[in-house]
Amino acid sequence: ARMAASGRVHLLLLLMSVPFCLCTVQGLKAPSGNGNGLGNPPANPPVPVNIIGAPGPVNNVPVAPAVAAMTQPRRATGWKLAEEQSCRDDLTRLCPKHTWSNNLAVLECLQDRKELLWNYKLNLTMDPKFESVAMEICKSTITEIKECSEEERGKGYLVSCLVDHRGNITEYQCHQYITKMTSIVFSDYRLICGFMDKCREDINTLRCGSINVGEKDIHSQGEVIACLEKALVREAEQQDQAHPIREECKKSIMRVAELSSDDFHLDRFLYFSCREDRERFCENTQAGEGKVYKCLFSHKFEEAMSEKCREALTTRQKLITQDYKVSYSLTKACKADLRKHRCNLDTNMPRAREARLSYLLLCLESAVHRGRTVSEDCQGEMLEYRRMLIEDFSLSPEIVLHCRGEIETHCSGLHRKGRTLHCLMRVGRGDKGSTVDGLCQSALQTLIQSADPGSDYRIDRALNEACESVIQTACKHIRSGDPMILSCLMEHLYTEKMVEDCERRLLELQYFISRDWKLDPILYKKCQGDAARLCHTHGWNETSELMPPGAVFSCLYRHAYRTEEQGRRLSRDCKVEVQRILHQRALDVKLDPDLQKRCLTDLGKWCSDKTGTGQELECLQDHLEDLLSGCGEVVGNLTELQSEDIHIEALLIRACQPVIQSHCHDVSDNQVDTGDVMECLVQNKHQKEMNSKCTVGVTHFQLIQMKDFRFSYKFKMACKEDVLKLCPNIKKKVDVVICLSTTVRNDTLQDVKEQRVSLKCRKQLRVEELEMSEDIRLEPELYDVCKTDIGRLCSNVVFGNAQMMECLKERKKQLSQQCHQRVFKLQEGEMLDPELDYQLMRVCKQMIKRFCTDVDAKNMLQCLKQNKNSELMDPKCKQMITKRQITQNTDYRLNPILRKACKADIPKFCQPILNKASDDSELEGQVIGCLKLKYADQRLSPDCEDQIRVILQESALDYRLDPQLQIHCAEEIPGLCAEEAVAQEQTGQVEECLKANLLKIKHDLCKKEVLNMLKESKADVFVDPVLHTACALDLKHQCAAVTPGRGRQMSCLLESLQDKRVRLQPECKKRLQDRMDMWSYAAKVAPAEGFSDLAMQVMTSPSKNYILFIISLGVIVLFLVGLLCGRITKRVTRELKDR
Repeated sequence: ARMAASGRVHLLLLLMSVPFCLCTVQGLKAPSGNGNGLGNPPANPPVPVNIIGAPGPVNNVPVAPAVAAMTQPRRATGWKLAEEQSCRDDLTRLCPKHTWSNNLAVLECLQDRKELLWNYKLNLTMDPKFESVAMEICKSTITEIKECSEEERGKGYLVSCLVDHRGNITEYQCHQYITKMTSIVFSDYRLICGFMDKCREDINTLRCGSINVGEKDIHSQGEVIACLEKALVREAEQQDQAHPIREECKKSIMRVAELSSDDFHLDRFLYFSCREDRERFCENTQAGEGKVYKCLFSHKFEEAMSEKCREALTTRQKLITQDYKVSYSLTKACKADLRKHRCNLDTNMPRAREARLSYLLLCLESAVHRGRTVSEDCQGEMLEYRRMLIEDFSLSPEIVLHCRGEIETHCSGLHRKGRTLHCLMRVGRGDKGSTVDGLCQSALQTLIQSADPGSDYRIDRALNEACESVIQTACKHIRSGDPMILSCLMEHLYTEKMVEDCERRLLELQYFISRDWKLDPILYKKCQGDAARLCHTHGWNETSELMPPGAVFSCLYRHAYRTEEQGRRLSRDCKVEVQRILHQRALDVKLDPDLQKRCLTDLGKWCSDKTGTGQELECLQDHLEDLLSGCGEVVGNLTELQSEDIHIEALLIRACQPVIQSHCHDVSDNQVDTGDVMECLVQNKHQKEMNSKCTVGVTHFQLIQMKDFRFSYKFKMACKEDVLKLCPNIKKKVDVVICLSTTVRNDTLQDVKEQRVSLKCRKQLRVEELEMSEDIRLEPELYDVCKTDIGRLCSNVVFGNAQMMECLKERKKQLSQQCHQRVFKLQEGEMLDPELDYQLMRVCKQMIKRFCTDVDAKNMLQCLKQNKNSELMDPKCKQMITKRQITQNTDYRLNPILRKACKADIPKFCQPILNKASDDSELEGQVIGCLKLKYADQRLSPDCEDQIRVILQESALDYRLDPQLQIHCAEEIPGLCAEEAVAQEQTGQVEECLKANLLKIKHDLCKKEVLNMLKESKADVFVDPVLHTACALDLKHQCAAVTPGRGRQMSCLLESLQDKRVRLQPECKKRLQDRMDMWSYAAKVAPAEGFSDLAMQVMTSPSKNYILFIISLGVIVLFLVGLLCGRITKRVTRELKDR
């Protein structure tokens, strides 16, 4: 039986090559006068055909004899179609020679060439004999395919059904037979079973052609399907504006496209449109399995591609986006994966959506990102179609529908290689001064999600071409196609290696990637568990619709910086990825969807002109107090994160790299940055490695930190409990610092047993105070009241390094009242705590190490003053110490040591001066002048006397340390002592000059100050450095046993001068004689103001012994007179009593 069946099969296959009288029937023979070898339509009207049934009369019109004769064998069984005269020319010109011996191969070659051929092919699909051949050859296949086994016999349905299911046919002979029949069926839509009934109305409505034979020329029947396909695409792109095709016809159109997916010959319109292009681009590509389609797709945008072929290819690609099964290679490669990952089992979803290419890509991409296995063949096919979607925006009907206005306005003429899509991305970012419609934005986001360029940058051809040079130089160590390429490009954003075009394309793409955390495959892989645990995400498709743009990533980075005590932290791998992306995206506010959304109004209001790199965020931070609440909150949160992890400020880190490498490498290498890097940068702000960009960046960050103490991570962590307890409701950092430092100072002054501010907070508070002293802008209240003065007096001085503050100090007398008051208060604090004096600490840094290593910070200035005249003292430091001494001597309140030592003496002797004083302006040395006079009278307490002696010694060497002298002798000093005043080193020259020119001084107040100097010098030789230097040896030899102080050594020297037995040094003798002459003159012009002055004048007078003798004699006489008067008085009283 098997042999009989086999023989029957061969007989039936032979029947396929039975000669039919096609070309010699005279009634249908075409005249050959057109010269094209194809002939014109026959003279007689063509015969309508009933394509559903067998050949027969339709509308009472008889079937042509030729048609009836088609099924009759003619001549010998070896007859060939190629031998017929009327067909020979066409075969010779159009068909390869090896096909001539096979009638079906000839038919395939001559598709749509002759109406006679069409009639023959129609009968092939409907003739019971061929149906019986199919039943015999495909017996087991028909049994397996239920739909075909149930088809009615004798109407041609069976062959059509087998063509529909040819992908499931495994029998070789059956598959071969049906493949040949397929090429015949697809030559004309009327030969496809059921297509005519389902699409007749749409064909007529859309005017896609006639259903009658011969009304259209050569390729008309392929064009009918092409017309319907274009209408189907147009409906998706225009919706209400296009004619709606009936659902049954839609399915038929897609089914036809699906069935023609393996062999491009079956898509007749595309075949004829691209025949020359196929030869040009894909000559060596074999037909079948969709290979020619893929080859043509890859060359679609080549310059040499004909426009007609490009249009036909685009139509087919659009059909593929609507139903992935229209792509044979994709369907075949991903069939098992789709089933494995359940990508088409959602019963709640319309079938049309499940068939969408985007749905397939999203589902399989989700599986890949979740670490599940997807075959390499399927991933390869997905890659091709993802690239296709990016290259040609028109393949996405939502883009065409919703972004039409944006394309016409901004992106016309950029159709090829993904340029239109990138242009739309740029508009979507707002880079062209306008925004896109919400629906267009959503369509763009959906397209990026489907194409998923984040997983392989090569998908985005425009990006790939723009960034090729950057990838070759900066990212050459990363494997091509690796997702880390995009990360590498972001790392080099705004660097020298980045090129402008790449930068623009990269930011356009990253804008959309940042709005869906799943589009970063590395982040998604490392954080999917954390996202589900902490952010309540449960799947790819669900999150993409339910989560607002950027919400998941915002949730992740909020958890990335939690401490162990706070709990609910990210896993280590996820945290690393979150920080990586946060560092990269902080370069552009548009890469933070939450920030851009909430701050859209504020960006337009405050930052419209800030378009440079990183300027928008800086601008928002600068206007933090002015921002709307929502924007202020998100900017505040981001700034708080920056304080903890300064690497988020990528531009700042790049600019400061030299300083970090030289001075901060030990803290920058830590995996967790807890504010150490920024603290180090601030401390090394003025190192030689520091450049202007880094300085500006660090200063800006310091200024932002002043707005809220939370923005200083280390300060916040060290003092948050203290702030809540001691400074509640205070937000600004400067106010918090003042509050805490005031508390510390009060506790210290009151010697409390336990400080209210914790030790760790006190340590960090000191760091913050030192940082604030470096730039006046870091003390907003001071800066605000002195802005006008800065512009008027210090406009040429740059901020930083405390230079502006120093300028204001030097011009203190010219400042406005409010600014002057603030500067005085600042100086008062610096004198109490010299470590806060940034300029002093900076200039004298090395001298402090040399002389004051073990000295408490609060006594630093005192230590420097004591070592000021050392030979090892640096001149610049010495000059700075002198400046501070001048400042201290203007007001006793600026000299805390003097203030403490003379606590009782000041109100006792100088109360009238205190009554006139204000709390925040200098007394110009009046109190110190008052104490100097009392020192000369030897009426001060020992501690106060010691301090005044030091001041007298210092001011005797440098007139600038005596503010009263400077004020009252403002004309005399430059007039009489100009040369001495300009001397670089002051050693008392000006004071000596004024003393020597005492007779020439005209102003009484100046003369009084000079006389006071003379009076003070009588009190102690140490306060007259010129005399002391001249008499140093004599003091050692003659007065060694005399205790210093209270004028004792001065009296010793004067007695030695009077003693002829003592020989003083000539210089000492000369100086002493000069002093005595000056004192004599002073006594004449300035009589003693009190008993003490008189006593001092007597003791220092050359006629001291004579004066003392006369005074003693007078006292004795007075005593005797008193005794006598007393006795007389007593006697009188007694006599009175006796009475």
